[in-house]
Amino acid sequence: MKTSDFFYELPQELIAQTPVEPRNASRLMVLDRSSGNVEHKIFKDLTDYLNEGDCLILNDTRVIPARIYGVKEETGAVVEFLLLKQKENNSWECLCKPGKRAKIGTNFVFGEGLVSCTVTGITEDGNRIIRFNCGSSEIYTILDKIGKMPLPPYITEELKDSERYQTVYSKELGSAAAPTAGLHFTKEMLDEIRKKGVNIGNVTLHVGLGTFRPVKVDDVTKHKMHSEHYQVSKETAELINKTKAAGKRVISVGTTSTRTLETVASKYGCIKEDEGDTSIFIYPGYEFKCIDALITNFHLPESTLIMLISAFAGYDNVMNAYKIAVKERYRFFSFGDAMFIK
Repeated sequence: MKTSDFFYELPQELIAQTPVEPRNASRLMVLDRSSGNVEHKIFKDLTDYLNEGDCLILNDTRVIPARIYGVKEETGAVVEFLLLKQKENNSWECLCKPGKRAKIGTNFVFGEGLVSCTVTGITEDGNRIIRFNCGSSEIYTILDKIGKMPLPPYITEELKDSERYQTVYSKELGSAAAPTAGLHFTKEMLDEIRKKGVNIGNVTLHVGLGTFRPVKVDDVTKHKMHSEHYQVSKETAELINKTKAAGKRVISVGTTSTRTLETVASKYGCIKEDEGDTSIFIYPGYEFKCIDALITNFHLPESTLIMLISAFAGYDNVMNAYKIAVKERYRFFSFGDAMFIK
């Protein structure tokens, strides 16, 4: 399968620049993966499609204000750092712009001396490894003071409230990007879902930018995913297995929750308590081992995300649904509308 198979024409004006208010007022396309039929709803209508005994799996990761600006000690030149992944202790993998100013051994100062770092390494794909001169937990407090929310490059408007790029259930710090399918939920809506007898469980996958990087090879199978850290608790594993045993549905909120569950299911043949790194790449031909339904946003052309949902819902169904979404002027990408694939 070729990367170009996943291209579709998207007018620029359909790329959502700001979130809607309230969160669950965004539109919802309901796609039946067995028939390909499409319905047009509002996200708050999702509750009508959930059944007693189903379980909803959320990714509770929280985005860190990961974009910071450092001043090179030697020259005073300014370099932008985007923290991607915490390594051991106070070391981080990050993107630097311009990278040529961040050579190994170079020192940078942030927040007028609040913290400094040294570049200690360069990865195979050109990312930098930096070491901060503070404790591994202290950096989060400092980032709250000096960091900016790392919005995707296709969002050009300033975000007035940084919490709108967090889910209402986010708690585990560590992501460089939001698990955007979850942005549509309000706390009240989650309460309504629970009252209906739907169980809710959490997993954690710290989203890196590798998920959103363009596929640069023609042959889909040659693409290599970056690894991301995940965790599945004993409670969530038991909930999922109990749901499956009762013949009910496991409904994944987002591609990140999906990749977490499918990683663990592929590893053990069922869901168990687990923690590790995953670089799972799901594209058409993959056989799903855990999830029964999926809530997701509308994704970039030729991205690994549209490949994942095509694997789940069927390539023809997805490409047709995207044509309809463009025609009906749905809003696309991180702050855009949602799709429920049942």
